[in-house]
Amino acid sequence: MPDARGATAAADALIPPTHPFAAHLKRAAQARQAEPHRQWVPEDGRLPALYLSHGAPMLFEMTDWMTELYTWARALPRPRAILIVSAHWESAPLSISSTEPTELVYDFGGFHPMYYEMRYDTPSAKDLGRKVAALMPDGEEVHEHRSRGLDHGAWVPLKIMYPEADIPGLQLSMPTHDPDRLMALGRRIRELRETGVLVIGSGYMTHGLPFIDWQNLDKVPGWSKDFDHWAADALGRGDVEELSGFRSKAPGMPYAHPTVEHFTPLFVTLGAASDPTAPPTTAIDGYALGLAKRSVQAA
Repeated sequence: MPDARGATAAADALIPPTHPFAAHLKRAAQARQAEPHRQWVPEDGRLPALYLSHGAPMLFEMTDWMTELYTWARALPRPRAILIVSAHWESAPLSISSTEPTELVYDFGGFHPMYYEMRYDTPSAKDLGRKVAALMPDGEEVHEHRSRGLDHGAWVPLKIMYPEADIPGLQLSMPTHDPDRLMALGRRIRELRETGVLVIGSGYMTHGLPFIDWQNLDKVPGWSKDFDHWAADALGRGDVEELSGFRSKAPGMPYAHPTVEHFTPLFVTLGAASDPTAPPTTAIDGYALGLAKRSVQAA
């Protein structure tokens, strides 16, 4: 396997210089040169747990959203490792992606060929894999898919937030959509945050792709706005019970989530929080393609 950073940098060099992501990479390099990203140290205490909304490869063309994600990452100490649960890997029993660098999962279609040539070759995550396995209950083994790399729900936002590809990254499958079980999973991995591991649930606050008006993308559908406002209110009140009942309690359903995998990573994040009922901080809000990109940070 070629040097992780070198392989990623070589692929990035092939991106046309006029592309928005090329400009993002340039700005990120300038920011690092002006002020290196400070590494997490134990004196910082626990890293937060994040829930972020991610886009498909088109996110690489959205300058404002990329800037928001990168600014958010820079505001946190640079993690020692990243554990991410993505909407795009629903698998039971609980599994982890390869702990060694391997090919990315290009689980999308119809995009420009350049997106299928992008790389994100992060360092070995064997140490993190061992820690995750050790946190599971007796008799519950964690299967490592050694041929499975990060899917786009993981590598797309991480490539924007940490473009150097120099932080070990590991993906954890989502074995259920039951909020209580996902919060229990979050509680099991909570202590990783004390060792400099950034825990991320990656989804999309609303994801009603079949109901988007593709001829009027500047318009925010009522179902998207209503669900987003409901979620923001429930999060602000720390009402986990209300959030857990989203299928029947949230306005805008089922249009906001005709399938629920983009909302349920939130419960891993809440479970990993020090206090799931403490209101998280909203790091990103607003809409893209009419969908709510609300993303939050839990202490």
